[in-house]
Amino acid sequence: MSLPAEVLADNPPDTQVQDPARTAYPILIGLSFCHLLNDMIQSLLPALYPLLKTSFALDFGQIGLITLTFQVTASLLQPMIGTLTDRYPKPFSLAVGMASTLCGLLLLSRAQSYHALLLAAAMIGSGSAVFHPESSRIARLASGGQHGLAQSLFQVGGNVGSACGPLLAAFIIMPRGQSSIAWFAVAALIAIILLTRIGAWYRQRIPGLHHAARAVRAQFSLSRRHTILALVVLGMLVFSKSFYTASISSYYTFYLMQKFGLDAQAAQLHLFVFLAAVAAGTLIGGPVGDRIGRRYVIWISILGVLPFTLLLPHANLLWTTVLTVVIGVVLASAFSAILVFAQDLVPGRTGMISGMFFGFAFGMGGLGAAVLGETADHLGIEAVYRICAWLPAIGLLAWFLPRIPGSASQRQRA
Repeated sequence: MSLPAEVLADNPPDTQVQDPARTAYPILIGLSFCHLLNDMIQSLLPALYPLLKTSFALDFGQIGLITLTFQVTASLLQPMIGTLTDRYPKPFSLAVGMASTLCGLLLLSRAQSYHALLLAAAMIGSGSAVFHPESSRIARLASGGQHGLAQSLFQVGGNVGSACGPLLAAFIIMPRGQSSIAWFAVAALIAIILLTRIGAWYRQRIPGLHHAARAVRAQFSLSRRHTILALVVLGMLVFSKSFYTASISSYYTFYLMQKFGLDAQAAQLHLFVFLAAVAAGTLIGGPVGDRIGRRYVIWISILGVLPFTLLLPHANLLWTTVLTVVIGVVLASAFSAILVFAQDLVPGRTGMISGMFFGFAFGMGGLGAAVLGETADHLGIEAVYRICAWLPAIGLLAWFLPRIPGSASQRQRA
């Protein structure tokens, strides 16, 4: 019995549930661990802002420009790399990208000027531009049809790494100074070794990829207009999530230090709690989307945090911590669902779509950091959170996403 078009829209032929035994868990776990190492290194940069602000006498606008350099470098390159590798797969590009991250890390540990900081941020961003679309593609290839689960496993590694970065910065780098950043080169070297082995696994599976992609595109029937509309809506939801997340990752420590009088280490611990909540939410979002439908996860994840973001600027320290945990868990569950939804809409273009959405998320995060930095300079750090509190209202646009089943059981009944 053939599937109706609306089912194919969310679950094109290459995305139908396959035998879970075919899921390559060792590859997914390896990618997740490398994502942990990659994002742990990258998260050191914003975690070091209090140290760099003092050492280089930076204002909030200059701090925002560092984030913008990192995020824009990644966002501009990711779609191009994803599109290129859709056509010409490069199995060892992940290891090469990690080498760029390694060089940026070492430069960051020795930087003596603001321009050197910007160059280090750009090199780390370039490494990210290679890592995210290619590793997302391999995660999908290793999923055995459980695409939401695979993306969540992959992304949770990055979230755990992002959460560990501020903690490591607080207890290792802050007491010892900028030069101790170089110690984390060991993590980059471990990632290069693992990614080389994953690249060898990927190389064995390249020959059949183009044929499979052509077959899928030939059977996929969603109209171009509906596809573009859905992608635009997903992009607006990513904008909302990324802008709000930038307000926390870049300025939450300053907010806590100014409003509640915390020292830098204590503020970093609170940031770690938020980022740990983000990791938990990421792990939840993908499998739940596989089961109940990604549209519902997206709807709840974005719009559902609005009451909590509106309360945050008026809370005391205890409730600020509680609210940020809820916001982190709920908001983070969206991205895996958004990314898989988008990949399903454009079958056979996994690298391009992954690059576009990771790149757009990075770019909006960087733009958000820069804009919010200027806002903090002119209106005060607390104004940032009063303004950003309304961003989740953009989640209302999820109403325009296709109403399609998302679970295996629903597909079988269809």
